[in-house]
Amino acid sequence: MREAGKPLTAGDVAKALGADRKEVDKAFAELKKEGAIVSPIRCKWEPTV
Repeated sequence: MREAGKPLTAGDVAKALGADRKEVDKAFAELKKEGAIVSPIRCKWEPTV
């Protein structure tokens, strides 16, 4: 996400990693709970500073 330099959707991340979208969604949910990612734009995510 940091390398992209812009907020990404879960689909973008799944495509880049070659992973299943549902697994990325689960990981994003956990990262959101931890405060590691934020959503500056609806459905797009970026790491916190």
